[in-house]
Parts: sequence; C-alpha cells; structure tokens
Amino acid sequence: MSGFDDRADAFENKYAHDAELQFKVEARRNKLLGLWAASLLGKSADEAAAYATEVVKSDFEEAGDEDVFRKVSSDLGDKADETTIRAQMAALMGEAKTQVMGEIS
Repeated sequence: MSGFDDRADAFENKYAHDAELQFKVEARRNKLLGLWAASLLGKSADEAAAYATEVVKSDFEEAGDEDVFRKVSSDLGDKADETTIRAQMAALMGEAKTQVMGEIS
C-alpha cells in the first residue's frame, strides 16, 4: 500500500500546486486588465494601481470571470465594447501565465 499512498499524495500535491498556480495567473491577469482599463479611463499611476486592486478583488464575488468582466465593463462604459474587453482578458491571460511562470523558474 505504500506505493499507492505515495502516488495518491503526489497527485494531491500536484493538484494543490496546479490550483495555486491557476489562482496566481488569474489574479495577475485581473491586475493587468485593471491597469489596461485604468489607462482607458485616464487614471494616474497611483489611481491605476488602486483600480487594478479593485479589479482583482472583484473576482472574489463569484466563480468564473463574469464578475471581473461586469466590473470592468461597467466602469468603462462606452470606452470599450464586450468583444474588446473579452479579447483583452484572453490576451492578458497568456501574458499573465508567462509572467507567473517566469517568476517561479
């Protein structure tokens, strides 16, 4: 049974690591999205940093990305349409993953 237990422990550890990594990537993407939106809103550097933090916190309202999308979409109004925001979210997910993976290498 020791071999089975070792494999089970390894699987649980990998799952926990992967979940933590995904959380970090999504949080980074949300921060980058907040900075992008802040630039469209004409915010100063300090205001942009604060706004990016608000966007990251908005992700804790519900599972998935819709809470983040609603926050940014509502704040941007007619400065960006749904397609633009969702495309930016997708593009920034890749950038966020690259950044996070670079930090742990």
